[in-house]
Amino acid sequence: MSGRPESLFPLFAGLETLDGVGPKTAQLLGQLDIASPRDLIFALPYAVIDRRRRDTVQGADLPSTLTVAVTVGAHRPPRNRGGAYRIYVEDAQTGFQLVFFHARGDYLKKILPEGALRLVSGRLELFDGQAQMVHPDHVAPLAEGDSIPEFEPVYHLTQGVTQKTAFRAARSALSRAPDLAEWIDPAQRAQKNWPDWQAAIGMAHAPQGADDVSPFSLPRERLAYDELLAHQLTLALARQKERKSRGIVSQGTGELQSRVLDSLPYRPTGAQERAIGEIAADMAGQTRMNRLLQGDVGSGKTLVAFMSLLVAVEAGGQGVMMAPTEILARQHLEGLRPLAEQAGVVLELLTGRDKGAERRNKLEALKSGAIQILVGTHAVFQGDVAFRDLRVAIVDEQHRFGVRQRMELSEKGQGADVLVMTATPIPRSLALAQYGDMDVSVLDEKPPGRKPVKTAILGTPRMAEVVEHLRQAIRDGRQCYWVCPLVDESEVSDLTAAEDRFKRLRAELGEGVVGLVHGQMPAAEKDAAMAAFQSGQTQVLVATTVIEVGVNVPNATIMVIERAEVFGLAQLHQLRGRVGRGEGASTCLLMYQPPLSEGGRKRLEVLRETEDGFRIAETDLQMRGAGDVIGTAQSGLPRFRIADLERQAGLMAIAQSDARALLSSDPDLTSDRGKAARVLLWLMKQDQAIRLISVG
Repeated sequence: MSGRPESLFPLFAGLETLDGVGPKTAQLLGQLDIASPRDLIFALPYAVIDRRRRDTVQGADLPSTLTVAVTVGAHRPPRNRGGAYRIYVEDAQTGFQLVFFHARGDYLKKILPEGALRLVSGRLELFDGQAQMVHPDHVAPLAEGDSIPEFEPVYHLTQGVTQKTAFRAARSALSRAPDLAEWIDPAQRAQKNWPDWQAAIGMAHAPQGADDVSPFSLPRERLAYDELLAHQLTLALARQKERKSRGIVSQGTGELQSRVLDSLPYRPTGAQERAIGEIAADMAGQTRMNRLLQGDVGSGKTLVAFMSLLVAVEAGGQGVMMAPTEILARQHLEGLRPLAEQAGVVLELLTGRDKGAERRNKLEALKSGAIQILVGTHAVFQGDVAFRDLRVAIVDEQHRFGVRQRMELSEKGQGADVLVMTATPIPRSLALAQYGDMDVSVLDEKPPGRKPVKTAILGTPRMAEVVEHLRQAIRDGRQCYWVCPLVDESEVSDLTAAEDRFKRLRAELGEGVVGLVHGQMPAAEKDAAMAAFQSGQTQVLVATTVIEVGVNVPNATIMVIERAEVFGLAQLHQLRGRVGRGEGASTCLLMYQPPLSEGGRKRLEVLRETEDGFRIAETDLQMRGAGDVIGTAQSGLPRFRIADLERQAGLMAIAQSDARALLSSDPDLTSDRGKAARVLLWLMKQDQAIRLISVG
């Protein structure tokens, strides 16, 4: 597998080797991320124009694109500069005008000499009762009629590249598409009735009607699948390499776990038991665990995580739990402390704030094994942090944590198992695209005792009612979050929105009742404000979205979200999950600034109707598209050229199981189909995968 297979050389040649592509066109195509014939082949047409010939334009519904043979009549040059140059023409039954602006008369007389027969194709429109074709797309002598395709594909182009140039270049690139050996599982291909690769590419560039440019046409579906399969092969190769690196066998005794379970006032849900079982089995296995624990707000991830940490301790080792921020790390500590006391294990916190002697003592205790479970921020990555025997690392909130960090963390404990927790329900197709190298456990039941949150939608003109509602709640001894929007990207305005609201509420509700937290505050102030709210000193906490993840104040039963229409669905769902954690009935008030757009209304209504995070995430995906849901920039989500993650979610799951099956039967990709799959990886520029095979 030393280098690119020779069969693909023509596809990776320079663009200027194609018909009609000079240096300037090559540069323009470069702006579309098209750098080789291969890229042009994967830039499929998005529409098709029917240019089948007609005998006459008589009776056609105008405006429409028509192709007809005409006899050229009189030329009428413009009377004044910049006017229209008109040529009268007649088909078999009726006449119309060809109209040109900024035209050179001598050139038009050459291509459309009076009395000659010509084939013209273009958009015919009625203008003041007169049928006109302005700037026909094609003009050709009858003998060269074949140069006008019956169905012309339409390409996404930049300024400066005409459809004609694109069509010609694409045709030229297609002529180099080699006949490649099949990499798709034969049974899968037969079941879907997909054409082979070369035929699929040819057909995708020669649509015969609107159905042929839909993602569900067979050639396109096949090409989308190729793209997804290459991506899943890359993830499966990474997973295989990961699995080759031996894990540590951590066999739990169940002793500490049962102490904790016996002390709980309720039984774990079926989903929690299932997840705990899957994790314990992974930890006891020879290979290293790489699992994603996906659970909606309030589905009880903390208990599952703690049980996993206890397996490590029962097996004589240590566990670490990492959070993205200091506030969350402290909160994990609070959440785990009562459980740790029941189990009788030593739990400690390490963050960037630990300095001097205190830090040295903690590092000593870690190294000697005296600390059994460590909670921390990424400070646990620093070079001087050494464990005696790290067995499992739990990472909270994956999307701030890419594949690279997962590997880095597991290096700390040579072969330590990795469990990633996310509270953001991700639709299955996206989860597969992003975490296809991991195994997934889903917590899809709520533990008993979580009360539903009542959600109401109000316009900002009703602000006074909301404040009155708060005043009453505070009298009843309840607490409230008030979330202000990030008005725009500049931090300043976000700040003023929160500070203004803080001052106004303070004036209405009284000094000492209202606290403030926003992204610009020094960490110590933020923590102090959070602590005052958690302990009940302040009753109302005005905040920007820093409280989104993980904050736990059981006594807070009201969540007001101002300008809710500017937040993403997933974010609103996360914020709402901050209430409904205690005994009292909770409400979430979504305040919007009228008028609401159609999309804005739909988003807020979905929240009012359901608390199911997965349903909300699916809606979010349909409304916003894949890139936005995870935020393509930081997500590591691949950019697919043909595959459509929203509409072809099912194909992603098939691609994942197919990629894993192929590698389990042929780990080095040396069989005939394995070799074909290597060619696919080169074709799809999956360099990362190619490196994994060559070193593998």
